[in-house]
Amino acid sequence: MSNNISNWRTALQTDLDAETIQIDVCGKQIEQWHIAGEYWLRFAKLAQKQGMRWVAGWAEQGTEAYIVNACFACQGEYLCLYTTLYAEKPELPSQATIYPAASRSERHTQDMLGIHFIDHPDGRAWTRHRAWGRHDYPLRKDFPLQGHPETITPPDLDYQFVKARGAGVYEIPVGPVHAGIIEPGHFRFQAVGETILNLEERLSYVHKGIEKLAEGRTPEELVRLAGRISGDSTIAYSWAACRAMEQAADISIPPRAAFLRGILSERERIANHLGDIGAICNDVGFAFAQMQFSRLREQWQRSQAKIFGHRLLMDRLVPGGVKVDLSAADCSVLLQELKALRKELDELIPALDLNSSLEDRLFTSGYLSPETAKILGTVGYVGRASGQDLDVRRDTPYAPYDQLNLNVAVEQQGDVASRVWIRIKELFSSLKLLRQMITQLPEGELITPWHKPTEGSKGLAMIEGFRGEVLSYVHFSDDNTISRFYARDPSDFGFLALEKIVLNNIVPDFPVCNKSVNPSYSGHDL
Repeated sequence: MSNNISNWRTALQTDLDAETIQIDVCGKQIEQWHIAGEYWLRFAKLAQKQGMRWVAGWAEQGTEAYIVNACFACQGEYLCLYTTLYAEKPELPSQATIYPAASRSERHTQDMLGIHFIDHPDGRAWTRHRAWGRHDYPLRKDFPLQGHPETITPPDLDYQFVKARGAGVYEIPVGPVHAGIIEPGHFRFQAVGETILNLEERLSYVHKGIEKLAEGRTPEELVRLAGRISGDSTIAYSWAACRAMEQAADISIPPRAAFLRGILSERERIANHLGDIGAICNDVGFAFAQMQFSRLREQWQRSQAKIFGHRLLMDRLVPGGVKVDLSAADCSVLLQELKALRKELDELIPALDLNSSLEDRLFTSGYLSPETAKILGTVGYVGRASGQDLDVRRDTPYAPYDQLNLNVAVEQQGDVASRVWIRIKELFSSLKLLRQMITQLPEGELITPWHKPTEGSKGLAMIEGFRGEVLSYVHFSDDNTISRFYARDPSDFGFLALEKIVLNNIVPDFPVCNKSVNPSYSGHDL
């Protein structure tokens, strides 16, 4: 951190009587602060004044108390905060009054563990959807994995959406079941004519119980589970879970394994950006781009199936390394593929850039100001399209990115067009990174043998997925199994941004605004 933040941190640590320990995050020793609950809100206020970003919040039930955690970041440095709640009815001041990005996370913690956040701006249940009782909390240790399911879950009819008011104002309910093959999510619009005045989301329809399912799993089983949180980000989630566990077990993976993980991650990024660019164009009627970019993505994924054994690259990572390798012949094929894709993109991108009809639909649509993007904590292409210069690969570099030349693209316009161009620039950046990694691929082993971590060991890791910063936290039991697993998808912030992006746009532009963000329901709905 810069000197002024370091000085502020030292002064605040004394002021809050914080107990400090060192933990390893992405290969860096950073501080974890244990503070009293009475200082929870005060820390958030002062952190916000120092320009710190709220990253994630989660909680867990210990033997005698509840532990509530929050993670903050500034200038590539992370600071982890936690407090201990011993009360029978645990409660804590809400940080959502300072950081809007914390709102849904706190509501999720309330639904899953029964921790009450005082003065929270929105007291409605978020995750529960009546799938379990009002006073049941699935992440408590006495709640069974199978729960107490009814034959049919009763409909959640009591959720109080914001009401439409005023002359000419009307509501448009969309979902949760959609006409397309997508996951369920409800969007409640208020509009006048075709102009959107407000959008409110209702999510967690596909709550999968990932956090509860993770309890008691071995490291290998956890990686397999993590890779299925959001199928389009299987490498990002697998890598984050692996790194968190490797930190907890004090394991360093072989250099060759790190490069292979990087190759898989950049291939995942390219596949998703190709699909997104085509889909955004298709949402405004430019079907030619959809067909061409879908073709390129299909070819890319067929190559992955042939060389790496899976179209979506699932189960390629294991704790301690990887279980796939590249031969010299494979590397030659991949380099030729990079060259061919670059040639295709050089022909296709001008067709987008010079299309005036496409420009009319994308430019100025779905505007997200840099100020709002910062307030909401947006990351990835959503944040970078609105001036948020954040990328874990560069700011908190981990192998192999600490050995590569990486250019991070940033736009200031904040509209749909900017979110397209960020993706395009990242395509070219990933092609360069892949060429570096393939040509510099070191010799050596693929896996470092796993050893049992000590009881209570914890790990926290961040990986730059294609949507942005993916976070994983693990806490080990005494038998080499997982006591607590938490994952945070960048879609948590993308969905918040979407509610602002659509304001003052026309209703028919919602699909393209939504696709330009492309938040993951599955990644959000743990």
